[in-house]
Amino acid sequence: MIYAWDNYPKEQFPKLWNWVSNQIFLGTISMPLVAFDETTAKTPECGKWLKDEDISILHPDTAILRCAARLKALLEIDGNRYGAGVGENDLIIIATAEIKGLPLVSNESPQLTLPKSLSKYKIPAVCGYKKPPTIVIDFVSFIKQSKATF
Repeated sequence: MIYAWDNYPKEQFPKLWNWVSNQIFLGTISMPLVAFDETTAKTPECGKWLKDEDISILHPDTAILRCAARLKALLEIDGNRYGAGVGENDLIIIATAEIKGLPLVSNESPQLTLPKSLSKYKIPAVCGYKKPPTIVIDFVSFIKQSKATF
């Protein structure tokens, strides 16, 4: 969401943001709590807009937290030594998408050469590595997939 907010300013792309607002209303766009908190911390204006739009916040439940723990073990992350790869919040975001059966919209660049250490995998690599994989698309692909025009 931060990528969209920063690269498609509301003042210059009002029809896009009206569409995003409608997708929030329809429930097509929702956010894990940790993603919402990160967004609000990094871009308070975006966080306020999302709150005003009444975005559906997906709270981590036991199934999500267990899935995140399985992902952490799969990636051989020891304790809190997350390093250069995904962090704890990323694992919860991926786990939320998996448990809820949702695609994950992320503009994190895919790693062209995967690191030898699984603990250095970023979100797209983790989503592709785990079984079953989680679908990851970037914001523009999300728009294209919707077939919306502005």
